[in-house]
Amino acid sequence: RFSEELWLENEKKCAVVRKPKQGRKRQELLAVALGVKVGVKGSFLWPPLRLFACSQISSLVRRAALTHNDNHFNYEKTHNFKVHTFRGPHWCEYCANFMWGLIAQGVRCSGLKSEGLYRVSGFTEHIEDVKMAFDRDGEKADISANIYPDINIITGALKLYFRDLPIPVITYDTYPKFIEAAKISNADERLEAVHEVLMLLPPAHYETLRYLMIHLKKVTLNEKDNFMNAENLGIVFGPTLMRSPEDSTLTTLQDMRYQKLIVQILIENEDVLF
Repeated sequence: RFSEELWLENEKKCAVVRKPKQGRKRQELLAVALGVKVGVKGSFLWPPLRLFACSQISSLVRRAALTHNDNHFNYEKTHNFKVHTFRGPHWCEYCANFMWGLIAQGVRCSGLKSEGLYRVSGFTEHIEDVKMAFDRDGEKADISANIYPDINIITGALKLYFRDLPIPVITYDTYPKFIEAAKISNADERLEAVHEVLMLLPPAHYETLRYLMIHLKKVTLNEKDNFMNAENLGIVFGPTLMRSPEDSTLTTLQDMRYQKLIVQILIENEDVLF
C-alpha cells in the first residue's frame, strides 16, 4: 500500500540516525531536508541536526500516510471523532489526536499562566462532571470558561482521560525501550535512542504525544507565571502517559525517575523529536 511504501522509504532515510557511519548520500538527503550544505568531503551533520532532519521526514511521511488512509472519509468539520465516550480511544480520524477537544477548548487559549498548571488538582466532582459531559455529548461538550472557570478542572479531566486509556499513550510494548533509552548517560545518544523508540509508536499514539508535547512546551514558556518547567511537568505526566506492563509496585517505584526524564526530554526537545 501507498502508506507502507512511504514508511519503508522513511525508515531507510532515517537509518542514518541509528547508523551514523552510513554513506555521504544519506547525509546529503538530510541536509536537503534542512536546507543546508553538508560541507567538506567526509564531514557529517551535527547529531542534533541529523535528528531534526530525520524527525521532519518522519512527520511528513506519517501525516501523508494518515491523510492517504482517510481519503475515503467525507468531513464536514476539521475534526471527526470516531467514538464519543470519555474512555478511549476516542481519537480523531483526521489528525489522530485523542484529546483534541480537551486542549483546544479548555487549555490552549486560556490558563497557560495559571500557577501550578497540571500540578494543582481541581475538585473531583467537577472533573467527573467534565467526564460525564464527554460521555454524553462527545465533541459538543461545553467545557468553556463560562461553565468551568477553574482551569484545574479541565487539566484534571485531561490527566484522568490519559490515566483511563486501556493502552497508555506510550504503549506497553515500547515502555521498556523508553526506560532503557532514559538510562543512557550520554545526552546526544540518549536523545537519538528516544527518537528511535518514538518511531515505533502507532500513528495515533505518536500524533497524540506530539500534540501534547507542543502544548506542554507552551506551558513551559510561561514558567515565570505558572512555575511549571519541563521537569515539573515530567513528574506530573510521566506516570500518566507511561505505565509498566508489569503489575509490580516495585517496578513502578524504580521507573518513576525514568518516566519523569522521558517526558522532560520530549518536552524540552519537542521541536527536534517530532
